Amino acid sequence: MSNFNPPPNDNPYASSQSAPVVVQGDQEGDATGGLIPYKNPQALAAYYLGLFSLFPCVGLLLAVPAFIFGILGLKARNRNPAIKGSVHAWIGIVMGALMILLWGAVDILVIIGMVVGSVR
Repeated sequence: MSNFNPPPNDNPYASSQSAPVVVQGDQEGDATGGLIPYKNPQALAAYYLGLFSLFPCVGLLLAVPAFIFGILGLKARNRNPAIKGSVHAWIGIVMGALMILLWGAVDILVIIGMVVGSVR
């Protein structure tokens, strides 16, 4: 039996080492490209509640949970950096806080207007 030795590689850039094996577990991308933080439901809820708090009739009722869920979403993101959603959580916090101030002021002005109107 003859020993078969392959010819030496003439490519000076070729490596004798094999390529590293990449194991993708829970950190792999998804079909949404990481745009929707489905692994961080608090941040996702904060985002949608913050956006829907722009509606006048339900704004104050949705702004408070948006603010709370935004904080919970940031805490979840800090505990586990593999889950995304910090931007969604921040949008929920900012929109929740702004809409609490806006709709709270509108409610106070409406109440003042009703009281002043009933005094006349």
